Amino acid sequence: MLASVPLLVIPLILFNLGLGAFSDLDPWQQPLLSFVMVQGNLFTLDRGTALVVLALVLLFFELLKSTRTSNASVLDHLLSIFVFVAFLLEFLLVPAAGQGMFLVLTVIALVDVLAGFTVSLRAAGRDVHFG
Repeated sequence: MLASVPLLVIPLILFNLGLGAFSDLDPWQQPLLSFVMVQGNLFTLDRGTALVVLALVLLFFELLKSTRTSNASVLDHLLSIFVFVAFLLEFLLVPAAGQGMFLVLTVIALVDVLAGFTVSLRAAGRDVHFG
């Protein structure tokens, strides 16, 4: 049952936890780490970009999960739809979520839903054997 929980709920939870941490600042523009590159310029990774990178890594694992052909995959797809709807509603209704970084997270959740169904349909089509 726990394997059916969509991993993309993690960035959604982290985003909502980050909103309460800083009341007057945008927490996602705050630098997470900085270092000097080989060519001499300073690279700074902010929290919003790190959250998008985390969501992309989790999307990879979600796509791996979608290759399973079991009854649990149906529940996994249904829960992924709920996560996408939560992203979409929050993007449309919550003022702090109306930013480019959250739109990218919403599109990642949409790609999870669409790719999950596509991969599952292709994998299920290969499992069908005729006489």
